[in-house]
Amino acid sequence: MGMLCVSHVVVSLLVLSMGVGVVSGIGANWGTQVTHPVPPDIVVRMLRENGIQKVKLFDADSDTLNALTNSGIEVMVGIPNDMLYDIATNMKAAVNWVKQNVSDHVDKGVFIRYVAVGNEPFLKTYNGTFLQTTFPALRNIQAALIKAGLGSKVKVTCPQNADVYATTEAGLPSGGDFRADIHQVMIDITKFLNDNGAPFTVNIYPFISLYIDANFPVDYAFFEGNGAPIIDGGISYTNMFDANHDTLVWALQKNGFSNMPIIIGEIGWPTDGDRNANLMYAQRFNQGFMTHIVTGKGTPMRSGPVDAYLFSLIDEDAKSISPGNFERHWGIFYFDGKPKYPLNLGTTNTGMLAPARGVVYLERKWCVMTPKASLDDPQVALSVSYACSLADCTSLGYGTSCGNLDTRGNISYAFNSYYQIQNQLDRACKFGNLSMVVTRDPSTETCRFGTMIEPYEGGSTELSAGVMSLEAMLFVMAVVEPGCDSQLCSDLWFLPAKVCMLRFSLFDS
Repeated sequence: MGMLCVSHVVVSLLVLSMGVGVVSGIGANWGTQVTHPVPPDIVVRMLRENGIQKVKLFDADSDTLNALTNSGIEVMVGIPNDMLYDIATNMKAAVNWVKQNVSDHVDKGVFIRYVAVGNEPFLKTYNGTFLQTTFPALRNIQAALIKAGLGSKVKVTCPQNADVYATTEAGLPSGGDFRADIHQVMIDITKFLNDNGAPFTVNIYPFISLYIDANFPVDYAFFEGNGAPIIDGGISYTNMFDANHDTLVWALQKNGFSNMPIIIGEIGWPTDGDRNANLMYAQRFNQGFMTHIVTGKGTPMRSGPVDAYLFSLIDEDAKSISPGNFERHWGIFYFDGKPKYPLNLGTTNTGMLAPARGVVYLERKWCVMTPKASLDDPQVALSVSYACSLADCTSLGYGTSCGNLDTRGNISYAFNSYYQIQNQLDRACKFGNLSMVVTRDPSTETCRFGTMIEPYEGGSTELSAGVMSLEAMLFVMAVVEPGCDSQLCSDLWFLPAKVCMLRFSLFDS
């Protein structure tokens, strides 16, 4: 998802039974905001073994694209929002980007079909940041593709959040139109895409509707038809996806684009980080979606196969959690490529997800709170805050997979997350007298204490586990008392001295 996103699956299904079917294209959003990526060649093999025929990328990482060479997998390569200004204002930058990230890889045998220019650039939460640069960037990339001789082979698109349109008729799809504050730019972009034979790409998330509105009817998010339907003329809508999709269809029709193809850029359900993000709901939603579109009937206002990217392929433990803790848990696979739950994509004889093969793990050992340590130790809160600021504690909290841990369990989970992300370095499990390394798995029935996979040495997707980000620094500084002095800094030996002293200089100068 841009801000709410997440990695995607393009699903264009023809007639198919949910055993083995005839499929015209299943894909997946493949995000790379992870501390320890599964090697790209292993991911590509996993994609092929699962019959996933299309991938959507959020950037143009060279290692990822190289791994897709001669794979036969169709690729949508992305341009991040923070690059839009340069490309919009500098045609040479657009030409160079296309050469390096499209032409050079197409020449090597990568099947690039689309370039996604930006990702959800008109989200309301962006406050118009990309309003002036998205369309010019789109035009420049299109011109650069034509200049490179790829205008007929590679199409531009611009994935939008579903908040770019709305309905004026009490929730009825037939009242759909583009948002008033961006109406003209949406018309301009849509006309440009349509004139160039490119699709309208939209991300639809029933989970987000439930997340932001406690009164949202839960059953309406799924596909069993158990929720109270919305009646629009002679059409009965029994699920949110159909209603949302057809609101866009109406918006396109009202503005002269009745036959414009639509791609669902992201659709899925997270498995952790919120009380409604769990394995049961995720399996229910994703399997329900696959079953819903498998016949190729489409939606009431748009018949035919649905082209959609399931969000997402693999969990991303380094994604921003500003939208919510669930952001790191959208994958149908865990961080190491293990399937989370049974999911039949209709592409294999088994009807089950095939795991990543060849993943190498670190030793089976974990960092936990020592039984000798007291919960009243003043170092506990600081240690946990430090660990979570540099690791991933989003599975802790109300309604999460690890929400039933006791206090010691929560502390151990935080310590272990940091220890694993730091590649099980000895010094990463030395929180004063609070921690110890064990070889017995502390996982519970619902809470998984992971062991990390070996760090991937290649590519720009790798994040340095030993470098503290500014966000993490600010988080740590927030838990250090304003009276921090040089003595306290020396006592808090597990904090980098520059962090503590920065806190000291900010608040006591």
